[in-house]
Amino acid sequence: MTEILVQAASEERIPPMARVVERPAWPVLKDAVERIRPWQSKDGSIDFEAEGAPTREDAETAVRRVVEAVQELSPLLPHDADYHAALVKDLLRWSEGGFEVPDFLDSLLAFQPAANRADGLQHLVVFPMYTQNGNPDRNLEAVVLRMVWPEWLAELERTRYDNPLFCGIKFEDFTAGYDTNSAVLFPETIAVREAPERFSWGGIFCDREAARFRRVTDAAVDILGLELPEDIAAMVHDQKRCEEAFVLWDMVHDRTHSHGDLPFDPFMIKQRQPFWMYGLEELRCDLTAFKEAVKLQADGVPQARDVQYAVLFDRMFRFPVTGERVRNYDGLGGQLLFAYLHQHDVVRWTDNKLFIDWQRASVVTNQLCAEIEDLYRAGIDRPKLVHWFAAYDLVSQYLAPHPGSKWAKGPDALDLSLPPRKLVDDVLPDEFPLSMFYEALSKKLKNVIASTRGITAESAERVAA
Repeated sequence: MTEILVQAASEERIPPMARVVERPAWPVLKDAVERIRPWQSKDGSIDFEAEGAPTREDAETAVRRVVEAVQELSPLLPHDADYHAALVKDLLRWSEGGFEVPDFLDSLLAFQPAANRADGLQHLVVFPMYTQNGNPDRNLEAVVLRMVWPEWLAELERTRYDNPLFCGIKFEDFTAGYDTNSAVLFPETIAVREAPERFSWGGIFCDREAARFRRVTDAAVDILGLELPEDIAAMVHDQKRCEEAFVLWDMVHDRTHSHGDLPFDPFMIKQRQPFWMYGLEELRCDLTAFKEAVKLQADGVPQARDVQYAVLFDRMFRFPVTGERVRNYDGLGGQLLFAYLHQHDVVRWTDNKLFIDWQRASVVTNQLCAEIEDLYRAGIDRPKLVHWFAAYDLVSQYLAPHPGSKWAKGPDALDLSLPPRKLVDDVLPDEFPLSMFYEALSKKLKNVIASTRGITAESAERVAA
């Protein structure tokens, strides 16, 4: 067991000449998809009456080029043969049907990457989709990726963290929808006539997460004058170590959404809730990954210590100052973690330098995780609105609410005759504004964070060189 856990991630298993992105058909496919994307409406259809629209013949020609390229590349990927056959049918049906709202349900059901999580295995994926934290429209996208599934991770999934749907993945190349901040490939983003009864996979690009983490953390450490332990400093400058940390973090985070004492729909897909509820859920999952990493470190898993500092630094440095201040639930979670550690003297901002008590960091971080878990367990016995107020109290114990907030004034300030979902309208876009510390940090990190748009491991190394 120990020997398996400590072995390094497997090396490249695909002969270089077999790489999809090095075949002439890939740039042909990519170019055809990029031609189609600007023609599409928000729902993925093509309106041939719109200004600047192509002719029907132009659109059909572009789709044929996509089909021919997929058929040429598919023999390289026999594990995707059924998917590619269904994809060709979906593309041709979309074209022959007049380019109305696309329906790629058949090819979605045929794509089953979680059924064969072999490390280094490539996939060629083409779907009409939006990219989370990227392009909000359902445009045609093409991406070549490979699976990240080293034996040590597979063993942990088999023995401790069962998550049969999770796919750790890396970019090979992509179209414009992924030249963004998106770091996921999720089936629910794909245009289909009806949602499947259940989804059978979900992919997270650990290489993008790692590259983004490294750039932002390196800048934040320099700005804040933080002195890192030697091994953690080495991790921040090691793409492979960071990828391994993120793929383990993501696997545990992903399964946590359906584990534990949950008073509500774990993914909150069908419920309208105040954004701090989403923030607490995402933070709970990250802190569970942190807590498990502490246990794994004690068991001798080498990636476990890296996970802990990836969680701390990404949450404290990048999350609070990324994105707009409109229902920014990930930003809220990062603010809460920093404030909790600061108010428990684990983090100190003194003499314009940041200091971290490395000895107490894991204990106090786990305390915050326990407070959120206690909130959840008590929530099982509470009405929804009471639970929302209890969650608000937990957050506002450490973060100052906006002075104009109705929720901060308590139940008497709200019209409680309305159903809870209507009271969400009284939530301010930014219920918990940035502290003065983060206001200053945001200005200094703004350009660095913007530079991570579309980042990959390869592009990050080019900039570093």
